[in-house]
Amino acid sequence: MRQATFTELRNHAKEYFDIVEAGESVRIVRNGKPIADIIPLPQDLPSWKQRLAQPLIIEGASLSRIILEEREATD
Repeated sequence: MRQATFTELRNHAKEYFDIVEAGESVRIVRNGKPIADIIPLPQDLPSWKQRLAQPLIIEGASLSRIILEEREATD
């Protein structure tokens, strides 16, 4: 993570935002104390990748449980 003073950020904002856009974070310090982190936003993902995975349920049983039971029965 890069570090910059508040004055450096103010005077060279474009350069620091270019760094963040490239994927690196920048910590801003004022009077020697950290006051903010500028972090890149996550890349846009296709809508199907943004949804949280939900377990598949069949008649009250999880699909993974059914698969495991079938595997045990064939052993």
